[in-house]
Amino acid sequence: MNNLNTSNDALFILLGAIMVLAMHAGFAFLEVGTVRRKNQVNALVKILADFSISTIAYFFIGYGIAYGVHFIHGADTLVVKNGYELVKFFFLLTFAAAIPAIISGGIAERAKFGPQLAATFLLVGFVYPFFEGIAWNNHFGIQDWLKSQFGANFHDFAGSVVVHAMGGWIALAAVLLLGARHGRYRKNGEVAAHPPSSIPFLALGSWILIVGWFGFNVMSAQTLDKISGLVAVNSLMAMVGGTLAALLVGRNDPGFTHNGALAGLVAVCAGSDLMHPLGALITGAVGGGLFVWMFTITQNKWMIDDVLGVWPLHGLCGTWGGLAAGIFGLPALGGLGGVAFMSQLLGTLGAIAIALIGGFTVYGILKATLGIRLGQEEEFNGADLSIHKISATAEHETHW
Repeated sequence: MNNLNTSNDALFILLGAIMVLAMHAGFAFLEVGTVRRKNQVNALVKILADFSISTIAYFFIGYGIAYGVHFIHGADTLVVKNGYELVKFFFLLTFAAAIPAIISGGIAERAKFGPQLAATFLLVGFVYPFFEGIAWNNHFGIQDWLKSQFGANFHDFAGSVVVHAMGGWIALAAVLLLGARHGRYRKNGEVAAHPPSSIPFLALGSWILIVGWFGFNVMSAQTLDKISGLVAVNSLMAMVGGTLAALLVGRNDPGFTHNGALAGLVAVCAGSDLMHPLGALITGAVGGGLFVWMFTITQNKWMIDDVLGVWPLHGLCGTWGGLAAGIFGLPALGGLGGVAFMSQLLGTLGAIAIALIGGFTVYGILKATLGIRLGQEEEFNGADLSIHKISATAEHETHW
C-alpha cells in the first residue's frame, strides 16, 4: 500500500508538472500575439531557451537553496519512493521558470538575448529560491516569527506572491533599467500606439495558460491525499470574475479581456485553498479591474514601457492575491481560517523587497557589463532578424 501511495503521489505531481510546463506555451503565444510581427520569433525562442536555462540553474543551485535537496547521487538513491523527489523538483521547476517567462513579456522587442539568458540563470538560481525557501520551507525562522506575533504563518498556497508578485516586481526593475522602445513616447508627450500583432495568438496564449492553471493551483497540494475540489472551483470563479471585470472596465477590449482572466487567476493562487467561491469571485474581479486600470496608467501616464503589462498583471495582482488570502480566507468572510492579515502583508512586502533588490542588482550589473539593450537599428529591424536571422513569415525575405 505504501508503494501504491507513493506511486500515486508521483503520478499526481507529474501530471501537475506537465500541465504547468504546457503553460509556458501559453506565455510564448501571449507574447507572440502582443508584440509586433518583427519580434514574434524572438518571443518563441526566448521562452524555450529561458526554460532550459532555468532547468540547469534550478537543478544544480536553486532547488538546493530553497529546500536543501541535491541530486548529485546515484540513480539508485534518486528513485527511492518512486522518484517522488525528482518529479517534485520538476513541478517546482515549472514554477521557478515562470519568473523569466513573466519578465520576458515586459522587456520584449528591445532586450539583448544573451544577457537575458544570464539574468535567467542568476534569478532562478539565486534570487527566486531565496524567497521560495522563506515562504515554503521556513528558512531563517521568519514563518515561525510571524506565527508567534500574529497567530498564523504567511500563506501562499500556489504562488500569488512567491511566483507572480516576485516575477512582476523583478520585471519592473528590468523594464525601468532597459528603458522604453524607441518612438514609444515622443517629446511632445504623445504616446505611439503599438497594437497587438495577432489577437488570435494572444487569445490562444491566454487559453493555454487558463487550462494549465488548474494544474498550477490544484496540484500545489503535491500529494494526492491533499487534493481539494475547493481549489479548482475557486480558481474557476476567480478566472470568471477577472474576465468579466476586465471586459467591463476595458470596454470590450479583447486584450484586456483575455489578460483579465489571467489577472483573476494570479490573484486567487495564494488563498485558493481557503476562500469561499464567492470570495474567490470577488478576488478575481478586483484583479481583473486592477490590471486594466494600472496597465492604462503605467503605459499612458507614467510612460513605463512594460510591453505585456506584466507588472500590473503579475506584480500588482500577485500582491493583491497575497493580501486577499488574509481577507477572504477569514472565517468571518466564509473562509477556512488559519491566516492573519498582518502575516500576509509583511510576507508580501518582503517578497517585493527581495524582488526589487534582486532585479535591480542582476539587471544593473548586466547593464553595466554586457549591456542589456539592442542597438537602435537592431530594434528597428526587429529582434527576429537582428538576433535569429529569420522572420516569422517567409514573405518578408522572399522576393519573386
